[in-house]
Amino acid sequence: MESVAKVTSKGQITLPKAVREELGIGTGDNVRFISDRKGMRVIPVRKGSRFEEFRGIGNPGLPSGKEAIVRYFRELRGHDDLG
Repeated sequence: MESVAKVTSKGQITLPKAVREELGIGTGDNVRFISDRKGMRVIPVRKGSRFEEFRGIGNPGLPSGKEAIVRYFRELRGHDDLG
């Protein structure tokens, strides 16, 4: 993908829609500019996982984490102990 953005007199740019969609960012999100040997990279700053809002959607009532999953399957199999 190649896009062009114009710099304003205040040093601001508007990221083209295709770039925002590619980065998965929207209004109020932050981006990080990283310079390396290949040039300048624009990286979205993630507060957490972008999938966080979907955590637990496939297993309502089941806590997250390995221990909770092991406990759940042991209870299904009729074992009450964790050992």
